[in-house]
Amino acid sequence: MKLTNDSYIILIGTKNFTEHYYRDKAGWLKVSARGRRFRMTAEQALNHVLPAVAGIKPTPKYRPKLRHVCNFYLICRQQSHF
Repeated sequence: MKLTNDSYIILIGTKNFTEHYYRDKAGWLKVSARGRRFRMTAEQALNHVLPAVAGIKPTPKYRPKLRHVCNFYLICRQQSHF
């Protein structure tokens, strides 16, 4: 099993919305709750993810998933709400 940073999808959200963060060949990508795609650097991705992981904002929940387990286009879009 390959456990590099491009093997994961990070889901951040509440019961009403979910944002997806993942890495592809071109770099980091954020998919907003509305489905918009935003390219970002690794530092920008960390600035978005770390407050949820650290618990600074109590409302958002985060959930990392392995990419081969969670087929992004089929499973995550259907079950992405917390």
